[in-house]
Amino acid sequence: MSFRIKTVQLLLAALLSTVVNKVFSQEKPNIIVILTDDQGWADVGFNGSTDIPTQNLDRLASQGVVFSNGYVTHPYCSPSRAGLLTGRYQARFGHDCNMPYNVENDTTVGTPLSEKMISEALKEQGYRTSAIGKWHVGDHPDLYPPAQGFDHWFGFPGGGMNYWGKAKNDIQTIYRNGKAVPENELNYLTDDFTDEAIKFISKKEDKPFFMYLAYNAPHAPDHATKEYLEKTKHIEYAGRSIYAAMVNAVDTNVGRIDSTLVANNIKDNTIIVFLSDNGGRIEHADNKPYRGHKGMLFEGGIKVPFFMTWPKKIKENQHYQNIVSSLDLFPTFLNAAGAKAKKEKQLDGVDLLPYITNKVKSAPHDELFWRSSGNFEYAVRKGDYKLYKSAYKNKTLLFNLKKDSLERYDISDGNSKIIANLEAAYKKWDAKNIDPNWFDPHAKNVIKEEKKWEQIRKKSTNSN
Repeated sequence: MSFRIKTVQLLLAALLSTVVNKVFSQEKPNIIVILTDDQGWADVGFNGSTDIPTQNLDRLASQGVVFSNGYVTHPYCSPSRAGLLTGRYQARFGHDCNMPYNVENDTTVGTPLSEKMISEALKEQGYRTSAIGKWHVGDHPDLYPPAQGFDHWFGFPGGGMNYWGKAKNDIQTIYRNGKAVPENELNYLTDDFTDEAIKFISKKEDKPFFMYLAYNAPHAPDHATKEYLEKTKHIEYAGRSIYAAMVNAVDTNVGRIDSTLVANNIKDNTIIVFLSDNGGRIEHADNKPYRGHKGMLFEGGIKVPFFMTWPKKIKENQHYQNIVSSLDLFPTFLNAAGAKAKKEKQLDGVDLLPYITNKVKSAPHDELFWRSSGNFEYAVRKGDYKLYKSAYKNKTLLFNLKKDSLERYDISDGNSKIIANLEAAYKKWDAKNIDPNWFDPHAKNVIKEEKKWEQIRKKSTNSN
């Protein structure tokens, strides 16, 4: 009799364990996107930086998968963010440019409410949602985060702001859920954004959370506290030293967030994605070994530091070599949350999890596209080749990235068939886009920058 009872007890325990494990396996992960602003490819240790201390980011990167060929959808701020948040090429809805400067923009300038953001899709799956930091996808209050699926918002609407929280105008003011935050409650924005993030993470709620944490660092202006400057005093070039301190501030605060996840016993089932919104800024950032910088469609303008961790699902110490895009985050998160991304027919990205867990052996993408200010500039990467219609160089360039990942050798001469193939692919893709809904000064700035570049180089030959 006792043997039978023991057997039944063991069977019940095994059944209960199976049920518990099944429930645990179906538990929705928390999701955190950490976005930096104008950070260079080589400005993190996991991509080779030797001068900027980024030990927290490097440790996290080693706990998951680093995307060695991770791209964003645009070479500068607002359009890139629009692509990430919607999972769509932003040219589909005319968001090719930053918002016009020095004017009061209305509801037609920015990502329209008709576009579904990650936040809205995850709310449908039972998530609580938070946007913290820089917004920059709509200056008008009707386009702020609360209208785009975010339950909680702490940050500023515009494209840049001083780091001390001093308000300059409506879009350079720190808000919490629509109300201006008193300036005496702010210290240094990178720290302030993290404080708010920790409060949100630490709330004891049954719902999983999605957090979009968009630091404005290391975007200009160059502001840093004495604490962070002390950590980069070994860098003798002052401008680089301040920039590095701003990056180190992000690293230090990412470490604080990681510690909060551990303290709340939720790290194992939290997805963390880290990336920059575009290539490094022209001053002080380091995009080596790649050519170009923010604003350009050379690799240095669109390839970014990029990693993903999820201890419960993703093996550590991975470097994934196939091309991936910020477009892929939306479907990846949606499927991880238990939904079916394929039902969101508008999405241009793919779920990366089957690829990085080796369930699918093929590559996520054979081709990616970029468009800046309409067709003022554009680029196609297809297989080993990349076509770049460059307004900077006033020429259509062709590179074989397998042989020349640094884009040093233009092979457009003598390869008309390859160019024609890539141009045809671009035209097919662009047929689904619309004209830009507004323009920014990018086109004028490109011409000015290239002329300055030429003048400086020419001056160096002057013997007088």
